Amino acid sequence: MTTNPASAPVVSVTPADGLIDEPRRIVVSGLAPDELVAISARTVRAGGVVWYSQATFMADADGVVDLTRDAPVGGDYAEISAMGLIWSQKPVDSNSQELFPDDVMQPLKTELTAETAVGVRAQGALLQRLAAEGVERQEIREDGLVGTLFTPAGPGPHPVVVVLNGSGGGINEPRGALYASHGYQAFALGYFKAPGLSPFITETPLEYLETGLNWAHRTLKPRDGFVAVAGQSRGGELSLLLGATFPDLISAVIAYVPGAMVHGAQGAGDPARGGWQGVTWTRGGEPLTHLWQDNKAVHWHPWGGEAPPNRHHSVFFEGLKDTDLAARARIPIENTKAAVLLVSGRDDRAWPSSLYSKMVVSTLSRHDHPHLVRHLDFDDAGHAINLPFVPSTQLSREHPVSKVPYTNGGTPSGNARADEGSWRGVLAFLDELTRPAG
Repeated sequence: MTTNPASAPVVSVTPADGLIDEPRRIVVSGLAPDELVAISARTVRAGGVVWYSQATFMADADGVVDLTRDAPVGGDYAEISAMGLIWSQKPVDSNSQELFPDDVMQPLKTELTAETAVGVRAQGALLQRLAAEGVERQEIREDGLVGTLFTPAGPGPHPVVVVLNGSGGGINEPRGALYASHGYQAFALGYFKAPGLSPFITETPLEYLETGLNWAHRTLKPRDGFVAVAGQSRGGELSLLLGATFPDLISAVIAYVPGAMVHGAQGAGDPARGGWQGVTWTRGGEPLTHLWQDNKAVHWHPWGGEAPPNRHHSVFFEGLKDTDLAARARIPIENTKAAVLLVSGRDDRAWPSSLYSKMVVSTLSRHDHPHLVRHLDFDDAGHAINLPFVPSTQLSREHPVSKVPYTNGGTPSGNARADEGSWRGVLAFLDELTRPAG
């Protein structure tokens, strides 16, 4: 290896400032041929937590390292990946799972440092934005609804996406802001664990979501009446359920790692109202039958022990063996009049989202569903399929409500590919449905 102490590396990022879903070209130049350089990435995310990664590269004959072309020779990831330094980040001295800024209208800043073996350093930076220029954010507290509205720049009307979070609850503002950055009016609607709402998912009335859908139609006046619902995990289950229950209000369903069954409250349940086996959804004051309701094959219970279960999803396979109950708990997705997009990971260890998605596709096919149906199923991806170019290293976590540990599954590399591929697929799906004729 040739070492040149006088080399003066330069870090360049193209583009240096852009939306979070925009890939960047990171290049270090000015090195000696074959010189080793360590490149680190440092990002301050929600709560002031620092996330960090590092990888070492060998320069080419021109003294250049290009992350779109070059695999590291060591470090936190091991493949050619333009954004590998971002998705391989881990929190420093923290178990934080929060990937986005506290204020979604502000960008995430990642500081890049290149350092040679003789201690010569160069720095660069990139900004990742969730909200494009001109996107407006407005808190909604009307008709008992709790949410945040993101409106794109430019004149409307716009197609609308109602964004639902999973069993962590709250309001999914990051996805809402990014949908708006791509031209959709996005209503990020909380349904529990949000200001003024129950801290638990237990006995959530579907009428609350119906109110939200009606509000979106009446107030937002969507272009061509187009209203999609998009949610992940329990929000994916809910999106499918809403499509089946209120078919005249929903044009498209986007279900990330969804359930095809109605499930009990599980980790987001109220201990005082049935806990893990409590009722999740009600309609007309009546509980919807769920898979843990006197299941003859298995009893749902929180995992015991300190280590996260390696395959938490096994209990769901056991639960489906009560075929009579499974038939009653099944979401009647054939009732929907919407286009349907399903996103799943083949190594989902939280619950079997790949199987559940295939069940939905099969049901719609048997019923000759006349609208677009698409299933994106990703190798080496788990339950936590996110937006592109965020850390994908936190494979095990505590549930944010119950604090019970579980494993999401997948690999950091596989999850990163699913993050990007699923988002590209979602945008293509929505574009196909909302593109003006002609």
